[in-house]
Amino acid sequence: MKHWAHNGLKALTSACALSLLATVAWSQSLTWLGTLGGRESWAFGVSADGAVVVGWSDDAAGQERAFRWENGVMQDLGTLPGGYRSAAFGVSADGAVVVGWAYNAAGQWRAFRWQNGVMQDLGTLGGNESSALGVSANGAVVVGGAYNAARQFRAFRWENGVMQDLGTLGGSESAARGVSANGAVVVGWAYNAAGQERAFRWENGVMQDLGTLGGGRSRAYGVSADGAVVLGGAENAPGQVRAFRWTVGGGMEDLNITYASLLTDGSELWVASAISPDGRYIVGWGYNATTRRWEAFLLDTRPRCTTHNGDVDANGCVDDADLLAVLSAFGNTGSNLGRVDVNCDQTVDDADLLQVLFNFGSGC
Repeated sequence: MKHWAHNGLKALTSACALSLLATVAWSQSLTWLGTLGGRESWAFGVSADGAVVVGWSDDAAGQERAFRWENGVMQDLGTLPGGYRSAAFGVSADGAVVVGWAYNAAGQWRAFRWQNGVMQDLGTLGGNESSALGVSANGAVVVGGAYNAARQFRAFRWENGVMQDLGTLGGSESAARGVSANGAVVVGWAYNAAGQERAFRWENGVMQDLGTLGGGRSRAYGVSADGAVVLGGAENAPGQVRAFRWTVGGGMEDLNITYASLLTDGSELWVASAISPDGRYIVGWGYNATTRRWEAFLLDTRPRCTTHNGDVDANGCVDDADLLAVLSAFGNTGSNLGRVDVNCDQTVDDADLLQVLFNFGSGC
């Protein structure tokens, strides 16, 4: 194999060699989404591919309206018949189903499920008002908060027209904000027995307190497709609210610290509200020091792609193993290919293979 590779290498022309060295790189990014004409906007949900973001924004008249953002355009989703305010909090994986709350003609705010331009009122837990705050990947399971007959606001899980009360952490009230792809894991916030508002993760009927960043309060707003990563906002020891990411193994981390290099001086990420199924995109809101506004943000957490000489396994030697790795992945496309995408063009093709061949034996 090595002898064949060296013979093939010698046949390459200098022009071809130069073309192989041409690379395309990409990096992490942060996009501020603007508004519907007003002064503020807040993002709460993001589709699987990061193309659709939902939330609420002030319009030019100063009214809060649910929005659906795609390809740089922010769409006003309207309200329930007779209402005047709305907000969107969750979106299905494909961006087609949006959930949130909107006022009805009686002035009550009610949970809605929006699809194809139509808002559906999801009802309550026996009270008058409710809010839908999250939706499963396929749009079938909706979670949020609703008043019960005793006027207690409780986390709910809605499916096939039925609302389930998820309970609390020992206090009287709770609210569900996010749900895993299959609808099994629900996250949000609930009061504990001491009256503190704490982020929770619910699964199989059990509600887990996720703690804080050193302060007294926290709220969970989003969860990954598999239920393993939770996002939200939590107080740190000085009492500042900071965007967090929680994992089973790592606990809570402050995203302002993790992604400090992406923030201009004075800008802050206050709350992380949703994460795409693959964990790459995070949306939320914070302070944009450049525009001096509170704004929604879209955070692309994908590590920078680094072009290399064909040493796919990074063992210091370009050899048969690297060649076979590229051949095995040949034809694959996407943004998370790893080092088999030697030239960072999001496709494993001839250019990557030739780069390995050109440097075959290097470092061995």
